[in-house]
Amino acid sequence: MDIRISGHQVDTGSALKTQVTDRVQGIADKYFSRAISSQITFGKGPHDNGFTCDIVMHVTQGLVLKATNSGMEAHGAFDGAADRIDKQLRRYVRRLKDRRPAEAIALAEGGAYDNGFDNAGYTLFQEAQDEDEVADAPLVIAETRVDVPEATVSDAVMMLDLRNTNALLFRNSGTGAYNMVYRRGDGTIGWVEPNRAPA
Repeated sequence: MDIRISGHQVDTGSALKTQVTDRVQGIADKYFSRAISSQITFGKGPHDNGFTCDIVMHVTQGLVLKATNSGMEAHGAFDGAADRIDKQLRRYVRRLKDRRPAEAIALAEGGAYDNGFDNAGYTLFQEAQDEDEVADAPLVIAETRVDVPEATVSDAVMMLDLRNTNALLFRNSGTGAYNMVYRRGDGTIGWVEPNRAPA
């Protein structure tokens, strides 16, 4: 597995890199016969206090694991994020074993994950300079382009948890329609399915 460790204004020494490599490789070996890549990024915590750690693991086709944590030490921030990924995987281990790993291997060998971000593009727009101008709508500050996975509703909920996001757009494998699952304020999962036109 390709493991990339980087720091934003943080020095990632050899002891930290060894800890990260051993733990991430251990998680991958425990749950998957072959994982694709991992990106671990360390940064300074809020107000330059402590550290943050973001983990993005590409383990099979369309399956991305994400976790983030902060702590007063870089080692502790990483341990917390790795524990979250391990907990997510324990929760879905049976369903993940049923997925087709051969497709992920073919994608990895074809270089589909070379950029480390699952073919996603990210654009940040500059904020308007004129503070006197009042906008009718909120400012769009970011745009992300990603591939929309085809999945069942239950698989989409699993991907939502594993990606550690608030919403996931997917193509329903049962109906062929685009659906969305999202995390509601009370912690439950909501499912949006468009109305079908009467035939």
